[in-house]
Amino acid sequence: MKNLFIMSRKKDIFLALLLTIFFISFAVCFTVFFKPLYYFDIDYLNIDKYVLIDIETIKKNYDILIEYQSLFYNGTLNLPDFVMSTQGRIHFEEVKRIFEFIQISCILTGVISIPLVYRNVKDKEYDFLKLTSIFSIGIPLVLGMIASADFNQAFVWFHQIVFRNDYWIFDYRTDPIIKILPESFFMHCFMLIVAIVIVLSILCYIIYRRKRKNILKDYI
Repeated sequence: MKNLFIMSRKKDIFLALLLTIFFISFAVCFTVFFKPLYYFDIDYLNIDKYVLIDIETIKKNYDILIEYQSLFYNGTLNLPDFVMSTQGRIHFEEVKRIFEFIQISCILTGVISIPLVYRNVKDKEYDFLKLTSIFSIGIPLVLGMIASADFNQAFVWFHQIVFRNDYWIFDYRTDPIIKILPESFFMHCFMLIVAIVIVLSILCYIIYRRKRKNILKDYI
């Protein structure tokens, strides 16, 4: 009986971790390809006035940059209205590899989770939802507190950890694309990612509480 409980607990933890990875990778993928956020920031951050380029041109080049990040895009990055240095091109290639890894992680964890979630729900075992809620809300809250303390420093630390070179430090004279990608926009992206993960975490906990309540009613 004890061994059965331990095995069940391990399965719940495994599934919770799997779903947590899915939630985070999904939130990142959604945010990266959610163009309306950037379109909003063009006006909110006055990007067009800062770079003195019309909004449609900014959107066109941003769209190309985002489409380049897709797992299903094959080819080189060509921005029609911006020159690019060798270091800048290498950096975007590195960013693409990272986003491709995240997209693959999202797909794999999502596909693997489906039959496991189905089996647990069928057996009326919902502890994995509570664990998923705890895991998925803990990570963004910790990162959120770090970022809120000093986003600029957190932004630098992130790049220093993820990249093995300093190509992410753009010079606007050789890579003017950086002028339409202000740090405030990345902060808004981070906020959206955290918000999505927290909402999914809360949703898991609400479902868990309701399912547990229904099970208790059945026993009464």
